[in-house]
Amino acid sequence: MAETPKAGTAKAGTLKIVVFDDDPTGSQTVHSCPLLLRWDAASLRQGLADPSPLLFLLVNTRDLAPEQARSRLTALCRTLQPLLAEAVAAGRIDRWLVVSRGDSTLRGHFPLESEVIAAELGPFAASFLVPAFLGGGRTTAAGVQLLHGEPVHRSAFAQDRLFGYSTSFLPAWVAEKTAGAIPAEAVQRIDRSELEAAVAEREGFDSKGFQALVGRLVDLTGNPWVVVDGERPAQLAAFAAAVNQVTAPAPGPRRFLFQSAASLLTALADLPPQPLDPAGLAALRRRNADGQPLAGLVLVGSHVPLADAQVHNLLAEPACGGVDLEVAKVARVLAGPLPDRLLASLEDAWLERLQQVVARGQTPVLFTSRGELACSSPAERRTLGEALAGLMARLAARLAPQLGYLISKGGITSQTLLADGLDLAMLRLEGQLLPGLSLLRPAGAGVPQALAGLPLVTFPGNLGDGQTLLESWRLLEGLGS
Repeated sequence: MAETPKAGTAKAGTLKIVVFDDDPTGSQTVHSCPLLLRWDAASLRQGLADPSPLLFLLVNTRDLAPEQARSRLTALCRTLQPLLAEAVAAGRIDRWLVVSRGDSTLRGHFPLESEVIAAELGPFAASFLVPAFLGGGRTTAAGVQLLHGEPVHRSAFAQDRLFGYSTSFLPAWVAEKTAGAIPAEAVQRIDRSELEAAVAEREGFDSKGFQALVGRLVDLTGNPWVVVDGERPAQLAAFAAAVNQVTAPAPGPRRFLFQSAASLLTALADLPPQPLDPAGLAALRRRNADGQPLAGLVLVGSHVPLADAQVHNLLAEPACGGVDLEVAKVARVLAGPLPDRLLASLEDAWLERLQQVVARGQTPVLFTSRGELACSSPAERRTLGEALAGLMARLAARLAPQLGYLISKGGITSQTLLADGLDLAMLRLEGQLLPGLSLLRPAGAGVPQALAGLPLVTFPGNLGDGQTLLESWRLLEGLGS
């Protein structure tokens, strides 16, 4: 067995955690850090220089076909790798960790993303699969991913037409996703008992659990997959502390790769409380020259059943006015002649309807018609999804100069809004409006005055309960939660 470093003896150094986020909602447990929508060398260098230990790269790969995702990640890694080396050589950081942040309900390009990162930024001693998102009711127990206590393969998320799966036991899930290239028995596990023993030692009880966990990590070689349980924050904090011990700069940093949901990021970064509480974040709503709050806008592109319930409850509020973006109509236009011209005409009509809602003193809620339209292939589904997200993004961008805030529900919807509709290069994560709901504002050079300070709430499609969208709207309207 390799020699185990003693707890507390290794200097932690300045750590940079680089997060490849497959949609823009993965920052939902942290605060006070930059999010990049562009990955040229100058933008990456600026992000690496930020004092936050976290840097999010909003790569949006979940919305891409596999080869597109591979190409995007490869190019990004090849730009990033020399910049990381430069930052270490200059003493700006002592070490770095890479996290491929993915959905806690196991949807996404696995193992493609981790394979690309390992090939370009490795070698890594081990890759850890840590999908627990405790704030959203996603826990991992005995290697099984649970959603509010039920195996996640029994949920609607497992039926995803692009990223579906048949098992919640994560070693078997790895085997399924790799078509047997990595058999379940080759996947290692760090289970609850190991984590609780580590917690006990860190809390001062008579235990050698933390030292044992550190030793376990030291012994990992050959980049195996390791599933990590997670049922409460203290377990993930103990795991993160062991990772930080083993990857410290002296005697020489070991490299690990992480495929995780959001909760691990909280533990790895060990941030102080966010500067603004939810009321303080809501007070960032923009106002006009007379000090009156400007109107809000809510976008809902997500089609999971939870999103349907949330839209229904929000539209029951008399101060909200719904504008239905009819999916079937858009699909017919895309399949017919002159789609660009007809879509532009529809866009003008929907913008007029949104402006009418604002003129009535209501909050417009732009939502794609509920239910999923059957498509003949994944490519057709992506084309339709891109068209819908693009249409919503353009409408929001045209309305943005007169808005006080904007709530965007759904990962693809939010990414398209930020990158294409608003054409932003960088955002600053101010904090969480509600658990899992990030409030961002445009940042960096070149932000147009029409968007300066605009609060943007990114709302995952699968987060919360039926009332959460209504609660977030009420907070931003100054009505409490």
